[in-house]
Amino acid sequence: MASSLFRGADREQVAALAELIYTNPFSGERRRLERVVLGDAYVEPGWTLLPGQPLHRLEGNLRSLVDRAEAVLEAVRPRAARLRSVSERDRALYEALVHFVIFHRLASGFDALIGVGCGLAESVLVGDGGGRGRRSGGAAVLFDRFLQDVDRYAAVWAVREAVRGRMEEWFGFYFQVRRAWVHTFAFIHGGSEAIRRLRARVWQSVFTHDMRRYVGGLYARMSDIPTLITGPSGTGKELVARAIGLSRFIPFDARARAFAADFEANFLPLNLSALSAPLIESELFGHRRGAFTGALADRDGYFETCGPYGTVFLDEIGETAPEIQVKLLRVLQTRQFNRLGDTAVRLFRGRVVAATNRDLAAEVRAGRFREDFFYRLCGDRIETPGLAEVLAGDENELACIVAHLAARLVGDAGAAEVTDEVVAWIRRHLGMGYPWPGNFRELEQCVRNIVVHGHYEPLPEGNGDGGRGGDWLEAARAGQLSMDGLLHHYCRAVVERAGSLEGAARRLGVDRRTVRRYLRLSPE
Repeated sequence: MASSLFRGADREQVAALAELIYTNPFSGERRRLERVVLGDAYVEPGWTLLPGQPLHRLEGNLRSLVDRAEAVLEAVRPRAARLRSVSERDRALYEALVHFVIFHRLASGFDALIGVGCGLAESVLVGDGGGRGRRSGGAAVLFDRFLQDVDRYAAVWAVREAVRGRMEEWFGFYFQVRRAWVHTFAFIHGGSEAIRRLRARVWQSVFTHDMRRYVGGLYARMSDIPTLITGPSGTGKELVARAIGLSRFIPFDARARAFAADFEANFLPLNLSALSAPLIESELFGHRRGAFTGALADRDGYFETCGPYGTVFLDEIGETAPEIQVKLLRVLQTRQFNRLGDTAVRLFRGRVVAATNRDLAAEVRAGRFREDFFYRLCGDRIETPGLAEVLAGDENELACIVAHLAARLVGDAGAAEVTDEVVAWIRRHLGMGYPWPGNFRELEQCVRNIVVHGHYEPLPEGNGDGGRGGDWLEAARAGQLSMDGLLHHYCRAVVERAGSLEGAARRLGVDRRTVRRYLRLSPE
């Protein structure tokens, strides 16, 4: 008969502790479980990390939770070691506690592999180019510690056998979870409810809402689920994409004593609006020598160079021409593609993350975006909030975001002074209710302008959708522009918004030469 490990009186707390390892750390459920375990000792977690501050400031109740989990394991370990058979429920609880304790014992070691010292260094944001060599040796040492901890804590025979049968996978899961935690804070700043919801959504994009199903096998199939990030311009969609792409599962190879890939080298971004259709095809699919004028050698595209643990990020997916959409749809549906000028079928093994500031549903209705492609992209959707929603008049939230922007501009040492200066200037001259139509990108330029000039001048109201050409919209409403002038100003506004002649041409439904001709018209 199967034996029990935990007393009935303790079971609720033990179950809550065990559930923590499978719970989204940014969810309300996580906070509820922590309250069950800690009772009156629970403290509200902090979601804000200023430049240079150590990661442990974010941990809140973590030290107390780990101490309690270790105490539970130590209390039942002698009895667990004597039993050959325990109830399935208690076996699952014990295994979850083992993972929770071992993961957090190794967390600082994983931080070193990621490139984090006492705080979120700039190397996390941009990479240091030498990650693979650093991680190879450090990962081997950390794996040895992992094996020792498994022998120490996995006293239940069934748990020990279950963990030992998947040692390399579990070590890979631990590293992935820590990378996801670090990158979510490194790329998404702030502590508001809107930011917390965004972080929780990013976590789901990496692990889904069911971590048990994920570690049970779904992790190996996540490449089949593309992610579509939507939101206004300037809301950090590429940063969200990086947080997802740099947090993918990478297995550990025990024989080579290294991870199978370097996560820093496995995020491949491409801005589609900046390229013509032929260049997009060449960049993504590659080409054979002689496929077109200037193709002097064979070239691998992003889909070919991206490994099974990598991510291709397609920015401004809403700007793509229909013929490109068809080819991308084939990649998403079949995982197959051809180089330009080549008939050989090649296989894409990575994951696709795409982003746009356009309303793709409206684009589908207008016939500019393929409906089948739209639905194929929507396996996972994330909406980035605008800056006004994030701030909601909260001066502390503004100061936190400004501090990170200031640190990137002047360094950690001078960030506090610049932050105080910028926030004070905004309070006096713009007000805490300023709508920030340019979102985070506008705030970044505001910080730079105040550092350089001591002040910031927002764009005139009403010009956000019409370009930066003075008050031409008012002149058009008053009938003071010629037809040539109207075409000139409107085309210039669309080019500025699209970022390229090619993108503007697609929006306007004309070719690039026509756009260029309109730009040459007299603006009067």
